[in-house]
Amino acid sequence: MPDRYFWLRCTLCGAEYEATPATYTCSRCGEAGILDVEYDYDYVRARLTRDGLATSRDASMWRYLPLLPVDPASPRPNLRVGGTPLYRCDRFARAIGLREVWIKDDGLNPTCSLKDRASAVGVVKAREAGASVVACSSTGNAGSSLAGNAAAAGLQSYVFVPDRAPRGKLAQLLIFGARVVAVKGSYEDAFRLSMEAIRRWGWYNRNAALNPYLMEGKKTVSLEIAEQMRWRVPDWVAVSVGDGCTIAGVGKGFFDLQACGLIDRVPRLLGVQALGCAPLYRAFRAGTEQWVPEPENTLADSIAVGVPRNPLKALRAVRRSGGEMVAVTDEEILEAMRVLGSSAGVFAEPAAAAAFAGVARARREGVISADEVVVGIVTGNGIKDVANAMKAAGEPIHIPPDLGELQRILGEER
Repeated sequence: MPDRYFWLRCTLCGAEYEATPATYTCSRCGEAGILDVEYDYDYVRARLTRDGLATSRDASMWRYLPLLPVDPASPRPNLRVGGTPLYRCDRFARAIGLREVWIKDDGLNPTCSLKDRASAVGVVKAREAGASVVACSSTGNAGSSLAGNAAAAGLQSYVFVPDRAPRGKLAQLLIFGARVVAVKGSYEDAFRLSMEAIRRWGWYNRNAALNPYLMEGKKTVSLEIAEQMRWRVPDWVAVSVGDGCTIAGVGKGFFDLQACGLIDRVPRLLGVQALGCAPLYRAFRAGTEQWVPEPENTLADSIAVGVPRNPLKALRAVRRSGGEMVAVTDEEILEAMRVLGSSAGVFAEPAAAAAFAGVARARREGVISADEVVVGIVTGNGIKDVANAMKAAGEPIHIPPDLGELQRILGEER
């Protein structure tokens, strides 16, 4: 293996760095100098092939090891991350006026979200750095994924969450043995406190907005989509957007595949934010990379990020793909939860359903044509936020054990 088949590059000034496990940001540009992982694609191309993948017995995200920034000999958590299903759902497609829609259900990862992909890489890098404690801020999913993967690897985790985090996500964190710090304030408050604590105690930093390796784990969802579609590239891939790390990772995955010659084009990215907290959507529509902080005013807690920490990568990924961004209301998100469940049997949390609400809006606005192929990513399972699921679904029928009463009610419903 060459010494530098992957390295780091600053997204602002272009400075290059050796990819040491605890290198997070550019020393010239400070915290704003987010780094990106670069690869020797000639090296990767010789080791990651369609034929090789077709015969691989590894059903996890680690099947794409040549495109991941870890030492192949490094121990990995024994949780099976990745290999989540991709469903074609014609009923959902018809409901929103499209010919072909696919659902990538990453809610079936070990801790029920796409964030497991990032945390699996983060835990490996923490071990490479010799760390015994890993920490991050989170609206819930990143933290629970860190807690689960850290537990599987024998590491301690500290997770800082805003105190509005859903109880289901808090339960996961605590069950996995994380030390949970519920911060009275916004996600930004939790992020700042986590950074202060990480600096104070020297913990490994799992904050995906700053740690460049985390996005590399997230991009494996794109590698799976391409392979599961037998290398037929969809026209659009829809992703919910909060901090910007996930959509940046999705874009990076497709661009990496193209650079390696595994696909001949990249899909257009559809970034979706909640209208009550949409700083990146507004920056995108204004044609700028400058964003304005916003209140976190949406029930979609996982994308309620008023101060996004990875805006450049997100905005650049969407623009580079020729894609678009839309914003949806909480009512549209709840409707998408209902339609996904009743037409596809997929239970998505609000932030995950936002991507599909965005697809429906983009179709209504003519951004997506009726004959285009769309993949939407379910980034988190609905079981994490039962309170909002009940808002979407409504109440059961409440009756005494009386068949006549049931017959009366069902008759009225008809």
